[in-house]
Amino acid sequence: MFDGLVAGMLGTLGSAILPIVAIAGLGVLLGRTLDVDPGPLNDVAVYVLVPALVFHSLATTPLSGGTVVAILVGVVAYTAIMLAIAGGVGRLAGLTEPLLGAVVLAGVFSNAGNFGIPLSEFAFGTVGRQTAVAYIVGQSVLLYTLGAAVAARGAADRAIDAVRAILRVPLLYAVLAALVVRAFGLVGPETTGSAIDTVEMVGVASIPIMLLVLGIQLERVDVSATLRVTVTPALLKLAVAPVVAIAIALTITAVAPAVFADPTVARVFVLECAAPSAVTPVILIGEFGPETPAEPTPAAIASATILVTTLASVPLLTLLIPLLESGTIL
Repeated sequence: MFDGLVAGMLGTLGSAILPIVAIAGLGVLLGRTLDVDPGPLNDVAVYVLVPALVFHSLATTPLSGGTVVAILVGVVAYTAIMLAIAGGVGRLAGLTEPLLGAVVLAGVFSNAGNFGIPLSEFAFGTVGRQTAVAYIVGQSVLLYTLGAAVAARGAADRAIDAVRAILRVPLLYAVLAALVVRAFGLVGPETTGSAIDTVEMVGVASIPIMLLVLGIQLERVDVSATLRVTVTPALLKLAVAPVVAIAIALTITAVAPAVFADPTVARVFVLECAAPSAVTPVILIGEFGPETPAEPTPAAIASATILVTTLASVPLLTLLIPLLESGTIL
């Protein structure tokens, strides 16, 4: 069994982890040598590539409606539980706003897009990507509502901007459009043609672009000034989040086994929850958070947590993925 686990870990490292590290590493190199601004690339991903990926994946997914709903319910349950745990742990650690909000956001939300979608596809194929897209749909809505509200705590004058933010997210409209075309039977799992193939091509391009952006962003992070505070959200994200995700997946499977008839869906759900900290909270903190001269700043804490959890997730996920693939977990 031990030999099989080691072989699985090596296989995972080569097939799922190293491609991500290599492309993100190229992004780090670009940021360091050419001083590439990640902003325009990120805008292209957020406003064009990811909406295309989400639309195509949801419009053509063979996952049943019940399975998609189960994934969304799981995301809501995971987020609610982790928000409560992160808030409690942060207060016990003596943190107050706005630093508490940064720790909560960094410790709860996963990098389900830049990191999670490529990881899920490399590890679990097409079903992995489709499940990851459903996950990111649920998390994105929560990020731009609850997440924005957490970032805006202590800055009441900017709270209304946080509420409006979700209306500016193209991903929301991509989801609505996909639901409409599926409802009218215009697109389905077997649909092909120039239009849908073009959308797919644009969406698939989001995967390497997101990884390059991730690398460029990580190159700019300064961990040294924030390491002490970063420990709390990093442990929440890497140690607590996977346990909570496994408990939720087991509960959904026990209550409604038909919705996770394909165990790959439940396994990818856990993998997405176990992914490193999301990049979006840094944007939300900068956009809606209170201005503070204190060091470390909330944005610095969130940024450092992204770097720490991304690096630390490599050995963690190298172990977790073969355990999921073998059915040892779920």
